[in-house]
Amino acid sequence: MAAELLLKVENLSISLGSGEAARTLISNVAFEVRPKSVLGIIGESGSGKTLLSRALVNWVRPPLRVTSGRVIYQGRDLLELPEADMARLRGREIAYIGANPTTALDPTMPVGHQIEEKLRTIEPDLPRREARQRVIDLLDAVRIPSARSRFDEYPFQFSGGMMQRAMIVDALISKPKLLVADNITQPLDVTVAAQILRLLRDLQRDFGTSIVFVSSSFGTIVEVADEVVVLDKGTIVEAQDTGSIQKNPVHPYTKELLAKVPRLWHDVGSVPETNAEPVVLSVRDVAKTYEVKDRASLFRKNRVQAVRGVSFDVRRGESLGLIGESGCGKSTLSRLLSSLESPDRGAIEVNGVDVATLRGDALLSMRRRFQLLLQDPYNSIPSHVSIGATIAEPLRIHRLATGQQLRERVCEVMREVGLPPDLYDALPVGLSAGQRQRVNIARAMVLEPSVLILDETLSALDQVEQAKLLDLFDSLQRKHGITYLYISHDLAMVRRACARIAVMYLGKIVEIGDNETIFDAPAHPYTRTLLSSVSTVEAKPFLPRDYLLEGEPPDPIHIPGGCSFRSRCPFVIDTCRTVEPTLSIKAGGTATACHLDVDRLPAPSILAKARIGAAPKRMDSL
Repeated sequence: MAAELLLKVENLSISLGSGEAARTLISNVAFEVRPKSVLGIIGESGSGKTLLSRALVNWVRPPLRVTSGRVIYQGRDLLELPEADMARLRGREIAYIGANPTTALDPTMPVGHQIEEKLRTIEPDLPRREARQRVIDLLDAVRIPSARSRFDEYPFQFSGGMMQRAMIVDALISKPKLLVADNITQPLDVTVAAQILRLLRDLQRDFGTSIVFVSSSFGTIVEVADEVVVLDKGTIVEAQDTGSIQKNPVHPYTKELLAKVPRLWHDVGSVPETNAEPVVLSVRDVAKTYEVKDRASLFRKNRVQAVRGVSFDVRRGESLGLIGESGCGKSTLSRLLSSLESPDRGAIEVNGVDVATLRGDALLSMRRRFQLLLQDPYNSIPSHVSIGATIAEPLRIHRLATGQQLRERVCEVMREVGLPPDLYDALPVGLSAGQRQRVNIARAMVLEPSVLILDETLSALDQVEQAKLLDLFDSLQRKHGITYLYISHDLAMVRRACARIAVMYLGKIVEIGDNETIFDAPAHPYTRTLLSSVSTVEAKPFLPRDYLLEGEPPDPIHIPGGCSFRSRCPFVIDTCRTVEPTLSIKAGGTATACHLDVDRLPAPSILAKARIGAAPKRMDSL
């Protein structure tokens, strides 16, 4: 009934431009949000999800314009409200959280002070001490460790997961009736994403807040939403309750989305082994420590132990996955492997040559064979340089081609990665995220590398675009024998792409083994924690109620003695507190750094094995 509705969207249409050149982006969208409920909106990149979510808080600005429809919040059409009235609602009764928390706050002010300032704007008679305490209490409620001291820290001192939780505090400090969350878990690692999903459910229960949760991940939507709206090219093609849409999808597009959800345990296929190939990359006891200023002392410095004695081998044509939470040292390791930084100790050998010993032309030549692909598809290529010139830049730096020969080589690589050569002279403006990553791939492939390091290269893309680029990487690997090192928090992608997987925690590898062993029978509690946290449409063999973590890893400046995972491990024993475990080889070549016998861990769920493809239990029921 209308009286029970918090928000009602009626025949909403949004266009880009005006007149004959106008292009419709959102067409006749209609749905309802009930009090104390979670509505999920799902669709691929380009479906209009973000534009729709911003329209719900009246943030549609020229050249975009609303051409029809209403957004009715408690009887008032938000699209007709004067900006002053809308500003009073926005941030008080209606809150919005975007997908990029790192740019949402003023970098020159401490995080807690900014949230306190907002609270005192909303409640001007609130004493400063009480406002400060309320912010600290809510920072603690969203499980930010040491909330009182974090109150005075700046945005750059927060991890991505902590910044996202800080933005939840910023949104909820006014106890809003409606929260719009736009793709807030996509850039986060699985444990932080799982914590945030559970946190949203807790906050919805405790504050009675209705949530519109926008995502491109079906696994995430089914874990958090009561009802689901499916958006395709700006049009709603299906709307059902969560259980029904998963079991009995009606529209072909919905069925296609469900079919494209990557599987971790059922019908995952196989990844070819490369045990007979020679070792291309050998990493031996590599460590890296950074010195940072101690804020409590004028002269003292602290030592951040980013990488602590990492060793592994990668063979020609192999794909090795490296997984772990944000801050575990993955990206630092990628910089060491690509010679952007030098390790404090240890050796990194490429085809038997220690790269730390190389200088001048020898180092430049090595870098031709060792390329790094980064995460951000928008800021990693210059917007003012043509696509062809961007791809050709490495050829010029290494003096490998000029003139017509250079253009022909670039066009050849563009065709190989799926970019039409007629884009050679075009600027990257208007390219999708997937196309921009193809430009990055072409820029690396133009040098004919033997090793590619993919540092969260696909994490900014939806599952459909990821699948297309994984197929491209497979094709390039078969054709050129390229070795890949996938550094990622996306476990489904690693499962699909990698023959072997290394699990990293607080600067160390705690488990390494073949694909099947790591996903079906891991021996380390942390590996099982990662698997229990992933959002999926499958029943999980490792249940969140047994393994789901709270809080953050220990501070890398003050790593505790014994096992570094012991402060978060639910199965800790006395030995864990005093003795640091080392990687020990198990049957089948898997290596695990853990004092626990695997028999002491909860057995994989029989339910998951029996219900292949079954729907997971809701996050709030585990």
